[in-house]
Formats: sequence, structure tokens, C-alpha cells
Amino acid sequence: MLYALISQDAVDTLEKRMAARPEHVKRLEQLRDEGRLILAGPHPAIDSDDPGAAGFTGSLVVAEFDSLEDARLWANADPYMVAGVYEQITVKPFKKVLP
Repeated sequence: MLYALISQDAVDTLEKRMAARPEHVKRLEQLRDEGRLILAGPHPAIDSDDPGAAGFTGSLVVAEFDSLEDARLWANADPYMVAGVYEQITVKPFKKVLP
């Protein structure tokens, strides 16, 4: 089943985010290579693809997992969570309708 992983960044964590980014992206690439990643990306803090020093407010990942528990375990092991970038992650079942 698909799950939406909706994260909220802690305040003033852009530096931590950038340091942990390579490992974070590596895990997403693994999901992609397994055919389980639907989409992933950050929420810019301002209305811009490149928010610069304004940074990000969180991220969204939609991916396939065997269970809600597996999705939660994967989310909680995210390098951004471990590094203190994410303040919290909400994991919900997701039903893709379009496209």
C-alpha cells in the first residue's frame, strides 16, 4: 500500500538538513530503484524553487511499504530525523487516484 510521510522541520535546521542530505537522498534513491517511490521533495519556506537561506519547512514522501508500521519505521530512521532536522513525521495511508 502507499503511504504519505509528511514531515515538519524544526526551526533553524537548514545547516543540519544540508549536512544530512546525501544520506537522505540515498535512501530515497533506493526506494526509487525498488520501484516503490511515487514522489518526494521538500516544502520551501518561501514561494520559490530555490529558497536560499529561508530554507524549508518540511518534506513529503509518497512511497509503497508493506504496512503502516514499516512506513513508520522507515520514516523514523530517516537521516533528517536522526540529525534533528525533522521535528515530527506524520505517516498516513495514501490512495493514489490521479494521474
